[in-house]
Amino acid sequence: MAAKPKVSKVKRKLADETKLPVLFETVGKKGGVFLKIKNKGLTVYDEETGKVRGLRYAPEENSVFIDEQSDTASVQQVIFENKILVVNYTKPNLIKFLDLHPGNVANGGSLFQRANKEANIEQELDNEFLVHDAISLIKSRPIEELLPVAMALKIETNQKDLAIKRALVIAAKRKPAEFMSLVDSPMVNARSVVAQAFDFQIVEERNGGVVWFDTGKLIVSVPVGQDRIEIMTRFVMTDKGASVLSELEKQLEMIV
Repeated sequence: MAAKPKVSKVKRKLADETKLPVLFETVGKKGGVFLKIKNKGLTVYDEETGKVRGLRYAPEENSVFIDEQSDTASVQQVIFENKILVVNYTKPNLIKFLDLHPGNVANGGSLFQRANKEANIEQELDNEFLVHDAISLIKSRPIEELLPVAMALKIETNQKDLAIKRALVIAAKRKPAEFMSLVDSPMVNARSVVAQAFDFQIVEERNGGVVWFDTGKLIVSVPVGQDRIEIMTRFVMTDKGASVLSELEKQLEMIV
């Protein structure tokens, strides 16, 4: 057996995170091209001193607390442009002002927040991995195992296998987490069995309930305005309805 080739260790030079700019972003629909946040008449509770202190941003001062600023402190407006504000690490007083500001989501506000770039990247990667897993599953699973998912997604199943799989791929890319939650779900499989039972006239809705097509015997009542398939699916998922589900599966298997 050939020896496994040695992989050279790649040396990296990562950026010093303490010297990276800090990104703040407005929340939701707040802020258009410009958003000027309040910089006068602000008070915050200071954890270090246990006191309520006045807060303001003065770029030439070393502190954001009014009682530590000079009498000639020059206050500057803080403005978000196009919903973001990028603050260089060389402006620690502005970063602290924004971190302490009452409008910050972290302090119970609703105007702006620190943008968590790492969390956003992680979420994006998780979503990409989930899409990859979903597509791999669609590729590897036989169509019979995918049909219940297709039915749950309201994809037309009376078409060629490749067309169904293509529609499933589109659905998986759009909402990968929702797609994966449907795969191998007992509720989804039961709903598929119930829907087919109606299609092949094993059961039908009659006189306010779902009955056996051949005997007319009541299986479960359907309240006015409720969906018969949903009511029937919930019923067959109970202990009382388990035998009904087994019978539906048995009769469906007998259909050529």
